[in-house]
Amino acid sequence: MKHTVRVVVMVACCLAYAGIANAQLPGLPTKNPLDKSPNPELIGQLTKQLSVTPQQAVGGAGALFGVAKSKLKPGDFLKVSNAVPGMDGLLKAAPKPTEDSSNPLSSMGSMLPGKAGAVASVAGSFKQLGMSPETAVKFLPIMTQFVKVKGGAEVAGLLSGAFK
Repeated sequence: MKHTVRVVVMVACCLAYAGIANAQLPGLPTKNPLDKSPNPELIGQLTKQLSVTPQQAVGGAGALFGVAKSKLKPGDFLKVSNAVPGMDGLLKAAPKPTEDSSNPLSSMGSMLPGKAGAVASVAGSFKQLGMSPETAVKFLPIMTQFVKVKGGAEVAGLLSGAFK
């Protein structure tokens, strides 16, 4: 009996040391990929509703918030930013724009009006993240609703106004 207890304790120690105890033993907390997200709540909504990865959700949201930042007055963007915890992390996670000569829309994005211009300006970022530019349009209502809940209708109006 004593020998069996020792063996069980040694096996448990080995599993813990090897880092696989979490995966083997039910009831222990597992790592959630959203834990390191700049905003787990928003990113969780995007991943669930759009079937995208957390990395795609963070980068896509960051790219779109970056467009809003460039189009809104600094004071207005500050209101949006205050409603979105982790805004700096989201903005930093956006893929750096690249000149995509195969996509003429990405270079013309700033010249196009409203949503068409916003989508065109993030087309390269979404492509780098493995998503189509059309997916950007699907991000907007989820992000706007999130901002509405967190910051109110006026702040949500500021965000949506950046894409009109």
